Amino acid sequence: MFFMAGLVFASWASRIATIQQKLSLTDAQLGAVLFALPVGLMLSLPLSGWAVTKIGSRKVLAAALGLYGISLICLGLANNIALLVGCLVIFGLASNATNISVNTQAVATEKMYPKPIMASFHGLWSLAGFLGAGIGTFMIGQHIPPAPHFIIIAAVTIITIIISWRYLHQDHSPEATGPAFVKPDASLITLGLIAFCSMVVEGAMFDWSVIYFKKIVLAQDAWIGAGYTAGMCTMAGGRFVADWFSHKFGLKTTLQLSGALSAVGLLTVVVFPTLWPAIVGFMFVGAGISSVVPMVYSAAGKSTTMKPGAAIAAVSTISFTGFLVGPPVIGFLSGLFTLKIAFLFLVAMGVCVVLFSSKAKI
Repeated sequence: MFFMAGLVFASWASRIATIQQKLSLTDAQLGAVLFALPVGLMLSLPLSGWAVTKIGSRKVLAAALGLYGISLICLGLANNIALLVGCLVIFGLASNATNISVNTQAVATEKMYPKPIMASFHGLWSLAGFLGAGIGTFMIGQHIPPAPHFIIIAAVTIITIIISWRYLHQDHSPEATGPAFVKPDASLITLGLIAFCSMVVEGAMFDWSVIYFKKIVLAQDAWIGAGYTAGMCTMAGGRFVADWFSHKFGLKTTLQLSGALSAVGLLTVVVFPTLWPAIVGFMFVGAGISSVVPMVYSAAGKSTTMKPGAAIAAVSTISFTGFLVGPPVIGFLSGLFTLKIAFLFLVAMGVCVVLFSSKAKI
């Protein structure tokens, strides 16, 4: 289910340029349209935790992942901006409902094991991202429109849900009631802040790494995506190592090291803005951000004050704000100063991960 969620998202991401061309959107129009995705995500955040608690993560996951695949088809069929925006809101809502419910299932599964396994689930999401990008590249090369491409992905998604249904945890609690908006306690807020700082770095890396390589590193066109690729590779790899490391050295040490790796990597990129040091720097950043969110979700799911779904939703609300805030803050600071100076703010975020992790009761 993690793998399919990653495949659906990567399939959409791989065809954004095709859809932009199909609808003749300018870059400014595309930017405005893409804002519909986080709108859907934010609308889903408080409701998903309530739904998972009320009807169970099993049913929510099946419905949300199914809607995720079906809304992907709608994105491929959209023939005007208004329809595309509406589909993106639904796509974002389904994406986050899938995220919260699948992580709730993962927390329940992790309890069956004597060691952490959460980061490996997120590693599968990352691997699916690579596969989705590869399939998208193939489809573009064969001049296959997004709609049939997305229909294939959605069909595989539905088949996966049907096959996986019997193996999912039955956690329905009909007696569970409560408000849709739940205030997390101090420990969950701290976990949320750790993830918030890391997600600021992650969001900025996704949106600004290529621009940094182009404008600051002055890399040749063939190399401007090298930093982003290096970061994605170490992020995927780091997730498969994080469970072993956390089991051996503890959650607090894992999070502290993650923040330190992010800070050192970003500082390297700022101090040595040349090709190979910058690539190595982004490799450190990818490794640093790889385990924070899965480890924080795992810890939140073990909360003694809230149900797992509600706790994960609460932490996700705080952390995802960082993902949204990071890119525009870098743009604002870059306008006031320079892009290099703006990246120092990300160094500070890495340091904050270390500080908050040191204070957290985990």
